[in-house]
Amino acid sequence: MNPWLVFALTWAANVGSGAVVYALARRHGLSLFRGVLGHKILSDATVAHIEEQYRRHGAYGIFFSRLLPVWRGVVMPFAGIARVPPWRALIPLALASATYYGGLTFLVTTLGTNLEDVLRMVRRVNTVLAVVAAALVLLVAVWIARRLRK
Repeated sequence: MNPWLVFALTWAANVGSGAVVYALARRHGLSLFRGVLGHKILSDATVAHIEEQYRRHGAYGIFFSRLLPVWRGVVMPFAGIARVPPWRALIPLALASATYYGGLTFLVTTLGTNLEDVLRMVRRVNTVLAVVAAALVLLVAVWIARRLRK
């Protein structure tokens, strides 16, 4: 297989799906949180705080967040909800995706001749990512529980 083709297809699919999620959240996202339960989870004050953080950290915040396993999935919807301008959301999305999948494609291509080394490295990376993801999920769960109590 041609690694450049694998990278291009993976990158295009990731950027395309992220852009669609961003666009849908930008257009419809906020209306999902207007109900009773939605308003408890994402109040107007919370939306204002999210918007302020996107204004404050902008493109580099989106870039680095897209490199983190758990946050990769929530960065673009919240960027859409926060009404981040498309160029400030989609350019860092594309660059972070290129960095992530470029590195992954390079790693697999380089180590592809030795499956045992690849599997060992993937296990290590997955273990680290699982620990980070579990910690972040725990933090989000505590935050949501506190928001629901208010």
